[in-house]
Amino acid sequence: MSTYRVISNDSHINEPRDLWSARAESAFKGRLPQVVSAADGSLDPQGRPVGESWFVDGKRYAGFGGDPKTGVRFEDPSKLLGAHFGPRTFEEEGGEEEREQRLGGYFADEHVKDNDIDGIDVSVIYPTLGVFLFGVPDGPLFDSVCRIYNDWIADWCSPYPNQLKAVAMINHDDVSVAVKEMERCRKMGLLGAMITVYPRTGRLYDQEIYEPLWAASQDLDMPLSLHASTNRAGFYAGPEDERAAYITCLYHWAELSLADIIFSGAFDRYPNLRVGSVEHELAWVPHFLDRMDYTYTQRIGQWLVEGRLKGDVLPSEVFRTNCFLGFQEDAMGIQMRDLIGVDTMQFGSDYPHQESTWPRSREILDGMLIGCTEEEKAKIAGGNCAKMYHL
Repeated sequence: MSTYRVISNDSHINEPRDLWSARAESAFKGRLPQVVSAADGSLDPQGRPVGESWFVDGKRYAGFGGDPKTGVRFEDPSKLLGAHFGPRTFEEEGGEEEREQRLGGYFADEHVKDNDIDGIDVSVIYPTLGVFLFGVPDGPLFDSVCRIYNDWIADWCSPYPNQLKAVAMINHDDVSVAVKEMERCRKMGLLGAMITVYPRTGRLYDQEIYEPLWAASQDLDMPLSLHASTNRAGFYAGPEDERAAYITCLYHWAELSLADIIFSGAFDRYPNLRVGSVEHELAWVPHFLDRMDYTYTQRIGQWLVEGRLKGDVLPSEVFRTNCFLGFQEDAMGIQMRDLIGVDTMQFGSDYPHQESTWPRSREILDGMLIGCTEEEKAKIAGGNCAKMYHL
């Protein structure tokens, strides 16, 4: 049995149906996320009944009921069919033997209990619906979505300050608003900030407008997460993009954004800035690093207009110093750890989602980490995350 400390750098909650309606700011009443029943027999793009869904400003963003069937993939994968569309909610379910929802997706005390079952010491919490809400096009409305969620998740984690830690939702359409919200969230005890994995057209991460954001992240010691499926309006259309090809290639957006940040020299100007890819796995990284270095050294005149990095270090070196990688199950990536950088890797269980490693996280980690030294195992399973977030 492994003895290393396990920290999940990527766990989730399922937002309750009244999260935004009960806390709505007056300017946005009726426009914030709300649960609507599709009593008219509406179907999703695959022709399945929609059921209750989350709507914002009249547009559907996800089915209501969280992400059910935690752990079922280990028992009977056939039961996963249709899990994202019209699941029974935990309020409607019968006894424990029939339950499709883990209550830990809703209640902090149950989350901690399920972590104990799974051998997880600390969970770093992200939203479930919230990742899709980065597609809400109205900036001030999305600012309100973020503020309300951040207040709520800080309260949700507060009874378990040593076991549950939250990352803030941050909209940087207006960077000055984003910085103020990060400052507010840091005072509430949130330890990081989730920003869009890919910004709006014309506002990519190599632009000067983000200087105050990078500075605030460094000064507040709040690492920035590029979580899967958080594409800003124009690049994420909603549930219709939740198809196999899109999920398979999610890391594409993280590659583009990390390369923009690195080539822009942001880490030269803010050496303690940390930016990470979350839930995009690992094995794509060696090729990404190789291509960045090749572009930097061999295509300088044709493509690289941002200038030279301080000390003329390679982009791959900057990546290994300043970037982090949240992963779930990627044995191939672990095998290439020397090319990627052991210090960048942070395991996440993705609890309570259906693809979660719960309740076999330690077993799965043990299998992936075969061949690693004890020091490497301790870093990847929890040590790197603990160091970055001071856990």
